[in-house]
Amino acid sequence: MSTQTSGLPARPSIRQAADYLNVDPRTIRRYIAAGRLRAIRVGPRLIRLDRENVVALGSPVGAL
Repeated sequence: MSTQTSGLPARPSIRQAADYLNVDPRTIRRYIAAGRLRAIRVGPRLIRLDRENVVALGSPVGAL
């Protein structure tokens, strides 16, 4: 895991994931609805994500 994820908690919120990926929170909600990100509902309104899934979604594509 890279050092850039040190600020991302193990179970980030939608807002934290959006900030990490530099996208709008609505995009994260769309990713959840489409099955691209797995979400866990902790309470009636609280949704948390898995850090590894968020990091994998934001990883570079292709050879570097």
